[in-house]
Amino acid sequence: MTDELILQTILPVSHDLGGFKVHRTLPSRPRTMVGPFIFFDQMGPAHLDIGTGIDVRPHPHINLATVTYLFAGAIDHRDSIGSVATIEPGAVNLMTAGHGIAHSERSPASERAVGPELSGIQTWLALPEADEERDPAFEHVAKAELPVVETPGARARIIMGSLWGQTAPTTTYAQTIYADIVLDAGGSVPIDASADERALYVAIGDATLDGMPLEPMALYVLRPGTTATLRSASGGRVMLCGGEAFTTPRHVWWNFVSSSRDRINQAKADWTAGNFPKVPGDDVEFIPIPAVPKTVSYP
Repeated sequence: MTDELILQTILPVSHDLGGFKVHRTLPSRPRTMVGPFIFFDQMGPAHLDIGTGIDVRPHPHINLATVTYLFAGAIDHRDSIGSVATIEPGAVNLMTAGHGIAHSERSPASERAVGPELSGIQTWLALPEADEERDPAFEHVAKAELPVVETPGARARIIMGSLWGQTAPTTTYAQTIYADIVLDAGGSVPIDASADERALYVAIGDATLDGMPLEPMALYVLRPGTTATLRSASGGRVMLCGGEAFTTPRHVWWNFVSSSRDRINQAKADWTAGNFPKVPGDDVEFIPIPAVPKTVSYP
């Protein structure tokens, strides 16, 4: 059954960031992308100490779009085109880097006062070559704007793209599917063949696919064209992601993604030289270029 349904299983690499962990499945040595998804991180779940919080200082991106989606907690976003937004559970922050953007992510003061919760998924989407150097943009889509599809014992919020007859309003550049599936005990939902490439990720609880247990925090790349039923015995939360298969490779180095290695080298030089725009309201600190980044592709 495994060979019939699962093309590839990608186990996470975990990083302790002080107070919370992130679990990364893309990019990895076995695989760089699933559809346009080229980075897949689970943040937490964690409950930080009172008076503390996450402080991701300003840092750069090129040629990608970041998608932040929370299960619990809140994050203040600021970027170099002047966007300011607080993301809360069930909403979407979509930041399109294009030819270059810098941003920061920090816990709001109200969260620090009570001890911030942190639980959610951050992904990056590679942009089609025609859109890699587009102007930077930011989009916040509220929870109430995202369609929810319900089956007995299951609710699926569509974050991006079209699934189960419903379409999210979130901007997409390549054909993309992305959903947050919450399963009650005994709940189930069909997983159809709606994209070239698809993957499932159990973020919380338990789930099976046509009776096959899925390990938490592993990314299961589904075989193209297969249909199956996702089910949970005691309750779970599963992310479905994917989309069109890219015909040209993408390279990843630190926070930079591009179809061109030369373009990534230029971005490195630009950040080192201070040539990226500053983040209004958060322009004192920054993250320097690492000697050895934790995020790289393996072409």
